[in-house]
Amino acid sequence: MSVGPFSIKVVGVVAAILLAWLVTRAVARRMGDDVSPKLAGAVLFDAVFWGLIAARLGYVAYWWEDYFATPMSIIAIGDGGFTWWVGVLFALAFIGWRARGMRMLRRAALAGVLTGVAAWFLAGMVVGLLHHSPPMPDLQLATLEEEPVSLLSYQGRPTVVNLWATWCPPCRREMPVFEQAQSEFPDVNIVMVNQGESAEQAQAFLTGQGLTLSNVLLDPFSRVMNATGARALPTTLFFDAEGELVDSHMGELTMASFKSNMARHFAQSVRPISNEE
Repeated sequence: MSVGPFSIKVVGVVAAILLAWLVTRAVARRMGDDVSPKLAGAVLFDAVFWGLIAARLGYVAYWWEDYFATPMSIIAIGDGGFTWWVGVLFALAFIGWRARGMRMLRRAALAGVLTGVAAWFLAGMVVGLLHHSPPMPDLQLATLEEEPVSLLSYQGRPTVVNLWATWCPPCRREMPVFEQAQSEFPDVNIVMVNQGESAEQAQAFLTGQGLTLSNVLLDPFSRVMNATGARALPTTLFFDAEGELVDSHMGELTMASFKSNMARHFAQSVRPISNEE
């Protein structure tokens, strides 16, 4: 789900932050001259800023091996890699430090943070209840050798479908992630569905980049994008063994983000191969 070019998750976070700011200022105004609404709002935004940084660093620390392998991916925040509880705890700690000796200011900022967190959780629950995840589409695609293959033939095991094109810069950057993932997650079908291009274009790109990828399919009319409601490239779709969509990601994926999705959705059914094996 998305609102324009932004995912519903991003919109939800922004809305929660705005609500937290409004509540902080409202509580400060009710306290009269004891605290300035402007100061309280500024403290809230500072807490959110440092909380987001802490949430990102917490996520990077958990998946440090993958980020250490590709250090520039640390700043690729489009992968959605944030550990929310680390960010919330750090924001609360920051408010306690910033408003030390100013009880009313601390109360106003804490009220805003807690309201924002509660609203974010509630919005997530509502979206989860209202959102209908489409099943894996029953579409006939083709291999690079232009032999027909049904997308539904991959049912029976967890399946990751990546929608990409050779002209798409983030698609090109994330290709090594899927090459590595195909070797590390043999229990998962990782299917690379090219959108709108010919076999010659796709093969020339893979050869030129020195990529070794299996399950590369062609979708010359971008029917998978239309059937799944994908809004942009790249988009990565995570289907369970029954073909139900359990998650999706619009934008570039890092290896850490890919593994996080594997652990969250398929931990009981897949086993990654470590580098030592």
